[in-house]
Amino acid sequence: MKNFQLSARTAADIDAQVLKVLRGLGNPEPPLDLRVARELLKLDRVFYSTTDDNVLRETVSHLRIAGLQVLKRPMLLVEAVRSWNLKALYLPDQRRILIDQGLPPIKHRWNEAHEIGHDIIPWHAGMMLGDNDQTLTAACRAQMEAEANLAAGRLLFLADRFVEEANSNPPTISSVQSLAKRFGNTITSTLWRFVEQSHTFTPMVGLVSGHPHPSKWKDDFDPAKPFRHHVQSPAFALRFGEVSDVKLFAAISAYSAPRRGGELGTSDVPLSDVNGQVHVFHFETFFNGHDALTLGVWISSLERSFTTMKVMGE
Repeated sequence: MKNFQLSARTAADIDAQVLKVLRGLGNPEPPLDLRVARELLKLDRVFYSTTDDNVLRETVSHLRIAGLQVLKRPMLLVEAVRSWNLKALYLPDQRRILIDQGLPPIKHRWNEAHEIGHDIIPWHAGMMLGDNDQTLTAACRAQMEAEANLAAGRLLFLADRFVEEANSNPPTISSVQSLAKRFGNTITSTLWRFVEQSHTFTPMVGLVSGHPHPSKWKDDFDPAKPFRHHVQSPAFALRFGEVSDVKLFAAISAYSAPRRGGELGTSDVPLSDVNGQVHVFHFETFFNGHDALTLGVWISSLERSFTTMKVMGE
């Protein structure tokens, strides 16, 4: 799934809300303590289980008197969790964040920040768990999720603090790993922010998949949809957005070793832009035991690459 490209105006509006929260927290040092952020915003956090829905039913009993939308359908919350396989959600009437306790703890932080993102974006409150034609459209949901993701990323990575530090590091997986430790976030979420927000004028792509070596493919692997996340920098989306997932995954599979973890390999990969001009990208892939994380970074046009190789060989 490709990342949703938000308009500059929307991104600026969301950023203003995030900066307001960070100022309220005294512009903290990394990593951000989400408990303190919840206290500032007066948010509650509880955990629920999809196998034991007591928390959900208790929440529903409160929602029955909380708003017209839920009064019409008192089991809307339970239906939403089950139908959409929700792992976390935000209830604006109760100022409560619910997180599925079955989710791996390493993912709690991002999911909680994502729901905080829904809270601090003013226009989301009236649309959460909506039940009308507008809010139920896939396009509307995709935009809302992208907006909450942006807010979560800017919050967890302390807005421009991350951008400044990322820009001072080369665009490599090693830099992503180092920044993940510094800001207390997962490598996957750090790769996403690194691609979207740093090195603005360099086309980059971040890809998250299962193990790319053919011998490691799982039984349910779909070669037509190889990536769990396909994150493009604005510069990449503008010039290389038409490159197919199948071609990208084939290139990654070609150089990846069947290792159980760590670096799987690197390669220079030719990609054509929207005008048919061929460019060279440097790709590197790391496997963390669950996901393969790939970073592709623009190096040069193919003509310049040939010239450079000729000079170096003389």
